[in-house]
Amino acid sequence: MTSSFPAARKHHVLLVALAYIAFISLGLPDGLNSVAWPSIRAEFGLPLDALGALITMSTIGYLASSFSSGRILARTGVGWLLAASCLVTAVSLLGYGMSPAWAVMVGLGLLAGLGAGAIDSGLNTYAADEFSPSMMNWLHAFYGLGAATGPILMSSIIAAGWGWRPGYMIVGAAQVVLALCFIATRTMWQIHHEDGTPAGPAAPSATMLATLSLPKTWLSILMFFLYTGLEVCAGQWTYTLLTESRGIAPSVAGAWVSGYWGCLTVGRLLSGAVVTRLSVQTMLRGCMALSLLSAALIWLNLAPWVTMVAIGLLGLALAPMFPSLIALTPARMGPEHSANTVGFQIAAAAAGGALLASSFGFLARNFGLELLGPFLLVVGVVMTVVFLTLERGRRG
Repeated sequence: MTSSFPAARKHHVLLVALAYIAFISLGLPDGLNSVAWPSIRAEFGLPLDALGALITMSTIGYLASSFSSGRILARTGVGWLLAASCLVTAVSLLGYGMSPAWAVMVGLGLLAGLGAGAIDSGLNTYAADEFSPSMMNWLHAFYGLGAATGPILMSSIIAAGWGWRPGYMIVGAAQVVLALCFIATRTMWQIHHEDGTPAGPAAPSATMLATLSLPKTWLSILMFFLYTGLEVCAGQWTYTLLTESRGIAPSVAGAWVSGYWGCLTVGRLLSGAVVTRLSVQTMLRGCMALSLLSAALIWLNLAPWVTMVAIGLLGLALAPMFPSLIALTPARMGPEHSANTVGFQIAAAAAGGALLASSFGFLARNFGLELLGPFLLVVGVVMTVVFLTLERGRRG
């Protein structure tokens, strides 16, 4: 990763802007889904845990495209990959808005995952070589901006009496425009060395099996599985908990969920300044303690305003975890295992978000939505134990 912008790089500002907009587009569907789900469920007559099917299909597509992105990039280049991915995502979102049946939406979820996985991996591949570390952090913060905007957009459309479908149509149309921008700039998306020469893909020095033979690899995988599951469960199910179990008005609940994603974004923007005064490990320990407190307050349901504050605090607590944990990987694993481990962690993150969110849907159907607070707390406790175990091994 370069430490600063290459001074002679042409069109760099334009590419940065497009990259940030693309990460906003990654977050928007997550925000839309959390608010639209009760309306979708009512229209199609679905059980509470049916959302798991859509999440699972999307995750399958995401994993397939992210694992194969290196081969695709070698053949097409970053620009064409991003353009095609945006078009695929646009087809899925426009299809959501026109779906006559739930089974059609589930099928389109595979396309949504394929597009999102390719955009995510393609942009991260480019940014890792061309952007500074601070720009990388801000890039991921813009995902939270999209996720925070999604609930506001969808809840406003539903409150206006238009139903849930126009929300997906609007975002799908925006994806078409973004795809056209990537097509127009396709030749600019070149990865270079510092001297301006094209850079080839770096191969890991250890085999995947060798990396998987290390216990700390599996602890790292589990860490990302739990963290992303915690983040997605909170973002996906909080709105349903507030509206269907605690009687909060949809517009208010939508604003609270937007506040969660907004705090996630603000936290990522601010964490770069915090880490200059504290070590990464100290910051992470504080964030994990705050996440446990927030989950406990959501569970206790002391008062609506306490729950609102707890949701925002949870977003702030989780904000710096993903990029900070990625940053710790090279030192923990060593250069020969770092590339393999990062890939495993990202795959585990996708799996954790899907499986834990789906698992909570099953539990909520059988034991009630109020289980969300204790569920988040248990996941947070296990995640903290895993992190402390990793840190003890690092110091040893």
